[in-house]
Amino acid sequence: MQTDLIRIGTRGSLLAQAQAAETRARLMAAHSLPEDAFEIVVISTSGDRIQDRPLSEAGGKGLFTKEIEEALLDGRIDLAVHSSKDMPTVLPEGLEITAFLEREDVRDAFIGRSVEAIGELPEGARLGTSSLRRQALVLRMRPDLEVGMFRGNVQTRLRKLEEGLADGTLLALAGLKRLVMEHVATAIMDPEIFPPALGQGAICIESRSDDGRIRSMLEAIHHEETGAALTCERAFLAVLDGSCRTPIAGLAKVEGGRISFSGLILTPDGRLSHEIGGEGRAAEAAEIGADAGKRIRDKAGAQFFDSWD
Repeated sequence: MQTDLIRIGTRGSLLAQAQAAETRARLMAAHSLPEDAFEIVVISTSGDRIQDRPLSEAGGKGLFTKEIEEALLDGRIDLAVHSSKDMPTVLPEGLEITAFLEREDVRDAFIGRSVEAIGELPEGARLGTSSLRRQALVLRMRPDLEVGMFRGNVQTRLRKLEEGLADGTLLALAGLKRLVMEHVATAIMDPEIFPPALGQGAICIESRSDDGRIRSMLEAIHHEETGAALTCERAFLAVLDGSCRTPIAGLAKVEGGRISFSGLILTPDGRLSHEIGGEGRAAEAAEIGADAGKRIRDKAGAQFFDSWD
């Protein structure tokens, strides 16, 4: 009889379950455990159930984590696997992000219904996305396009595209790779021109702060460079009070114990933007991200942020 079963909480989408399975595989390898030492627990979240309006109107990105965190706090699961870009910057008391898996490709992928790239879309074409960041970046490139809401998991969005509800859409390349579906991408966006969401491509694992057994297990699969990069990005986001109403992009890179960060804020129509950079020792990741956030906030001025409301 199996004892001390380790329960992994996740959302129900195929991508979320693939991320949970990847986490399980890494823990199995790190600790020489069999698959039946784990149980993947699928939890329905408000963010998955609400499909008729943007998350910014429904309560923000925390809608993808709320029910999973409740299960973590009451002991129904031992750890939770999330897409880092879905994580609010403030966590419930008693919970912490304990580990990050090595980051996948951070770039966005364009999927066109009858064209290969955004630049080939005809004037007035409709691009579907639920991301304000992608909306703003697309409109900065092509102000003539019509950008409409496109909610749902990867499969749902691709089905909507096939049904002609849009002429193109954008998805994270990391998610397509984890689903072995990168072949559906018709173009890969240059991150210098189309920077990713903060946290994009990185899986994070959340656990209870007082659970030393799980923390010890997760230490073995934590990727330090990804952890430093995400610490920087989340610190930048926290200063800006980033939410689903905030078009923010950015990326931190770690190499040889050094970290470099570039951040971008835009108005939802893509017409106004401000960029910022920062670099230093990887050990100072949080300070570098927070400092970049303060500097870009001062650079843009309060009036810029008022335009989001």
